[in-house]
Amino acid sequence: MPTFYLNPRASHAPYPPELQHILNIGAAAESRAWLKHWDRINMQGTPLRELPGLAARLGMKNIVIKDESLRSQVGSFKALGAPIALVRLLLRLMPEKRLNIDALFMGSYRELLQDITVISATDGNHGRALAAAAQSVGCPCVIVLHGGVSSERENAIADYGAKIIRIGGNYDESVEEAARLASENRWYVVSDTSYEGYEDIPRDVMQGYAIIGAEVIEQCLCRQETPAFSHVILQGGVGGFAAGVASFLWQYHGKHRPQLIVVEPREADCLYQSGIAGQPAKATGAVDSLMAGLACGECSPLAWKILQPCIDAFLVIEDEAAVRAMQVLAAGRDQDIPIIAGESGAAGLAGLQTLLADEQLKKKARLDHNAHVLLINTEGATSPSIYHQLVGENALSVKVRQDCWQNRRVK
Repeated sequence: MPTFYLNPRASHAPYPPELQHILNIGAAAESRAWLKHWDRINMQGTPLRELPGLAARLGMKNIVIKDESLRSQVGSFKALGAPIALVRLLLRLMPEKRLNIDALFMGSYRELLQDITVISATDGNHGRALAAAAQSVGCPCVIVLHGGVSSERENAIADYGAKIIRIGGNYDESVEEAARLASENRWYVVSDTSYEGYEDIPRDVMQGYAIIGAEVIEQCLCRQETPAFSHVILQGGVGGFAAGVASFLWQYHGKHRPQLIVVEPREADCLYQSGIAGQPAKATGAVDSLMAGLACGECSPLAWKILQPCIDAFLVIEDEAAVRAMQVLAAGRDQDIPIIAGESGAAGLAGLQTLLADEQLKKKARLDHNAHVLLINTEGATSPSIYHQLVGENALSVKVRQDCWQNRRVK
């Protein structure tokens, strides 16, 4: 059974001034400008895909998905967060050097940075993005992986020259191990989750994710008082992604902001539990999910400062729902474009389908035939063998069908 919680603390007032120092439109714009100097990322804007066939089948006015699988060779939205956090860390560490951002991403300071080691725990995508950025700028990188991370994701990280450390346990235990190793070796943690005394870098990561909100607004040409979407469904995890995107939409649209819903796995329901408690809380499940990027047991306290007043509802879904959503997106039925969405990438659609399958939940979420829904495909087939197993078709085959669809549209 789905679990759905309407947040009584959600506000549709203008973006509060006290949140400006955490996340704001100006810092997102600066991050966006900096990332244009990195040759491993697409800063032209990932596509917004309209899915009219799916919308008609589900009884919605419109369903649009932003495809972050095409953000970079990293294969996920994480390419927006880790590089910006790394750049801001280096600028803070050596302000007297007046580092040039273009030269930094080109590796011109490699000799200067050879003794600055960065480390992070990851379920795969964040570590891959950090390893790629560290390789570009020229500083050593260490990535801590827990037992649930696939060998394919490990190899993808190692391909960027990162040193891999494997531990048993889950994601939260890998976070603890990364913090321990950093303290022991005088390394620098570049993580997307905050904890006591550690907020600057998670804030920088979230600011990078806010770029997605900026692109959506520009691509839709929407005005502040008229959002293009009535509902936006965001993936959970520790909360950094949801906070980054939601904060931008809230600050831009103010009291006119869309309904914001967060979705997460049943076994990793830390945001749902935080919503009920009204403060950061731990997951009640085993923190073991097929949606590896969302299998997090503890909410980021910094992200929660944004999420508590702006997320209208929290939804918990089953792993099977994500698999069905992956298959739906890959199929591209009724003239919709086929989309390659990984397990976590398809979670937004899985959440929408879960809500629409229950009339009571559908009403609570205010989803009717007039709804304009935005989903975000946060990752592609970052573990190709798992994708093939779950979808029944390999990602290359889906890509061929996607290219054929696009070629027909051009003609």
